[in-house]
Amino acid sequence: MELVTLVEASAIVAGTRSRTAKVGELARLLRLAAEAGEREVLLVAAFLSGRVPQGRLGVGYRSIADLPPPAASPSLTLGDVDAAFTELALASGPGSAAARRSTLVALFSAATASERDFLAGLMTGEVRQGALDGIMQLAVAQAADVPLEAVRRAAMLAGTLDAVAAVALSRGAEGLDAFVLEVLRPISPMLASSAPSVAEAASMHSPWSVERKLDGIRIQAHKRGDEVRVFTRSLDDITDRLPEVVEVVAAVPAETVVLDGEAIALRPDGRPEPFQVTGARTASTKDPALLRRQTPLTTYVFDVLHHDGRSLLDEPLSARQEVLARLLPPENRVAGVTTSDAAEAERFFGDQVAAGHEGVVIKDLSSPYAAGRRGGAWVKVKPRHTLDLVVLAVERGSGRRRGTLSNIHLGARDGDGFVMLGKTFKGMTDEMLAWQTARFTELATSDNGWVVTVRPEQVVEVAFDGLQRSSRYPGGLALRFARVLRYRDDKPAADADTIETVRALAGPVADEAP
Repeated sequence: MELVTLVEASAIVAGTRSRTAKVGELARLLRLAAEAGEREVLLVAAFLSGRVPQGRLGVGYRSIADLPPPAASPSLTLGDVDAAFTELALASGPGSAAARRSTLVALFSAATASERDFLAGLMTGEVRQGALDGIMQLAVAQAADVPLEAVRRAAMLAGTLDAVAAVALSRGAEGLDAFVLEVLRPISPMLASSAPSVAEAASMHSPWSVERKLDGIRIQAHKRGDEVRVFTRSLDDITDRLPEVVEVVAAVPAETVVLDGEAIALRPDGRPEPFQVTGARTASTKDPALLRRQTPLTTYVFDVLHHDGRSLLDEPLSARQEVLARLLPPENRVAGVTTSDAAEAERFFGDQVAAGHEGVVIKDLSSPYAAGRRGGAWVKVKPRHTLDLVVLAVERGSGRRRGTLSNIHLGARDGDGFVMLGKTFKGMTDEMLAWQTARFTELATSDNGWVVTVRPEQVVEVAFDGLQRSSRYPGGLALRFARVLRYRDDKPAADADTIETVRALAGPVADEAP
């Protein structure tokens, strides 16, 4: 299939608000791809969902900011893109930067302007035309003429929809039935939706399991005999990096088991370290024994998906918790309470926040494990932090946001100037994008073709999940998961929040900032 065919379909999907129309166009493209084989279907499903089958490519915004002019006419195929992505993913060691640059130049030189926009969005995670997994699952079911639930379950068990799409269109429902939970093969984790308060989250059928929400890294641990494998939320194998987690899982009294939980770095007093500490430990490829001594991790498990040859995915949470209680000691299980009392749930939430944790997850005790889905059976509640910051610069949009000024640079007041705390493109409606494009064009003071520096006058209210230490920004702090709530035309920049306010909010994180 030619890349331009996929790009045109992506534009059609982005240009309609109709769910039915989106699904119909995606299904048409999947059927067309099926004529070329399973790999072609896999690529269509992945690319249109904003995923790269090869995983991390080592390509950022700057890598694609200065490339030769686009091609006048389309010539690239999906196979060409697949091959280029494989080269990018495999590039490592001495000379890898030059090799990666050469591959990017060759790929983008052969791409038309619209193809380049799509590829840039795909590489930087900004493909947002409405083909998320829920829509794509419907499209796969329609294209393959198989039940939607069969597609969903297979995607859950395979860990990704992309391979499932390929099988569905080539082998139908019978092929989907072959997907089962296999120990040592990760599956998509069950996800939690969000609620602004415990009262709203507790609207589900009671009693609830109200559990501590840890700010660590999600782990899925598999054991078969003496073999243990540990996977991340994105299904990356990090077994060799986490020897202390492996030891906990290896000690579980079971021949086969699959566990869901978190690994987290704790301070000597038992309070959690900032997420950045845990993240840096688990991402590092240095000597695991040394890292373990420097930053030990504690393993907490909150669910069990398989036990001694028996899948527990369809069992209610209450039954899975009973199995978990028999398998792990309390010090390796996530703290929680079972209650029908909203006031008790609120008190537990307050205790967890006071202890330095993110909040709670309120779970329906009758719910099965709906892997890969963010439904109402698990609902997370976190205290929402907001700041009024000043926009210091804005980046040009790509993909669906081409032609707009999109990603804003956020700064807090610092004496007579401002100090940057991070960037965000989240939370922006189409109307907001149009408004800020006009607004920041008026405030522009310089433009390097990618980043537009603006006069620091516009105040924006942002919500964020926390703060982490940062050597990238002069203030030593960076916002986590910032998203725009509204622009504050009623507030001058002189009244924006200061870096001192941010540091006070960060507490010990700020005290340890470089």
